[in-house]
Amino acid sequence: MRLATPRWWYVRDGAPMRVTRMVLTPPSWIWAWATARRLRSGRPLDPGAPVVCVGNVTMGGTGKTPVVRAIARRLAARGRTVAVLSRGHGGRLTGPVRVDAQRHAAADVGDEPLMLAGDQTVWIARDRAAGAQAAVAGGADVIVMDDGFQSPAVRKTLSLVVVDGETRRDEWPFGDGAVFPAGPMREPLAAGLARADAVVVLLPADLPQAEPDLIGQFGALPVLIAHLEPVSPPPPGPQLAFAGIGKPWKMEQALIAAGCELVDFAPFPDHARIPEGVLRFLAKRANALGAGLLTSEKDWARLTPTWRAGVTPWPVKVRFDDEEALDALLARAGL
Repeated sequence: MRLATPRWWYVRDGAPMRVTRMVLTPPSWIWAWATARRLRSGRPLDPGAPVVCVGNVTMGGTGKTPVVRAIARRLAARGRTVAVLSRGHGGRLTGPVRVDAQRHAAADVGDEPLMLAGDQTVWIARDRAAGAQAAVAGGADVIVMDDGFQSPAVRKTLSLVVVDGETRRDEWPFGDGAVFPAGPMREPLAAGLARADAVVVLLPADLPQAEPDLIGQFGALPVLIAHLEPVSPPPPGPQLAFAGIGKPWKMEQALIAAGCELVDFAPFPDHARIPEGVLRFLAKRANALGAGLLTSEKDWARLTPTWRAGVTPWPVKVRFDDEEALDALLARAGL
């Protein structure tokens, strides 16, 4: 069973769930030690093409995959032959395999790779080094790696850390800095930033600027500000929405900010495969409320063709506030 992202992870003062945090602190030390050891002992493979790693220092929900899509499109516009590389989380295939949106399902290759394969060349592989080699053999002259910042398997030309730049009340993207499972961090913030080439601070469409206190966390690292925006407005009329993403409450907030007439919202754990009975319940409730069914693009990718016909996807895109700064960063990396 997948567990939902605990919202108390992101509380900055650490007061909520104090006993739980104390119990989970010793395992967090082990997690941090194991991550550091893996990175120290790794022997990264050069796949024969530059690798742009788009990762994060927290567990899920930062908007990493839309950033991958934006970077891949930007590189393609600069004349590069781009392949996106993913581990295919949630899929049964171990790869390396090139994702075919017409032939594969999310159960085969994972929801995010299937979503990206609509307009990108996407490879999945549990073994990232083998996947990178396959992508290069398949014609790619640059790889954009979705996740893998904490993996030493492949040599990275450019490492971008995506940070959720939204802060609300006492919520903070890094919580109180605790490492998983006591908090959202994959590794201590300082350790992660020491390997990064730049930070992408991703903001919701209705938040024009990031908190200066947040930007100050990144020291001398270049910081690119980007906004996560809907590709189109929400459908008109009442809507019942559901989402199984890293932070499902963020989609609820985004829909309300975009003017959606949201009558109900059902959150699920990230990558959750929603049972048929639950989908029927949601459809019945939407019908009783006179509402349409709405979900994220990633959740829509996991639905069967029959359910896709009755559910509207709400895709989002990433817009970099300063595209020239992004181009300059890519150029400095030889891209």
